[in-house]
Amino acid sequence: MLKSAPPKVLVSGCLLGQPVRYDGSHKGAQHAVLDRWLARQQVVSLCPETAAGLPTPRLPAEIVGGTSMAVLRQAAQVRDSAGNDVTAAFVLGAQLALLLVQRHGIRVAVLKEFSPTCGSSQIYDGQFAGHTVPGEGLACSLLRQAGVAVFSETQWEAAAAQLEAYAA
Repeated sequence: MLKSAPPKVLVSGCLLGQPVRYDGSHKGAQHAVLDRWLARQQVVSLCPETAAGLPTPRLPAEIVGGTSMAVLRQAAQVRDSAGNDVTAAFVLGAQLALLLVQRHGIRVAVLKEFSPTCGSSQIYDGQFAGHTVPGEGLACSLLRQAGVAVFSETQWEAAAAQLEAYAA
């Protein structure tokens, strides 16, 4: 009997050390779970913002006037710190993330908290003052709607447990 390949996990590119954040930096994560997934070639990397064509570096952006779901319904926007409407690129990035998880059959994602794209429980409040509020980013919302379990970079063990539960 052939052994099936281990299930894939979507991980934010910035957590893998890729310099794709708005300021050109990364938030490289170090965790035994991530190391194990990398060794088993289970990680699929994506930065939805750069995949959608946004440059690095770029101005910081936040959801303004509502939630990620409101943005997806065209009832709120994503704006950068200069006031430019960058909603279309953020929606495209979320859609590209959804296509990627569908292509790879991914059911678990670990995404960068606080991001207007990837945040899973906290995002910035839209005032560009460094304050966070409960909420999620656009890609997180689309992925969760599709049944993907989304975790932040502080939840590696929970993500691993969920992945194992799906694989059982």
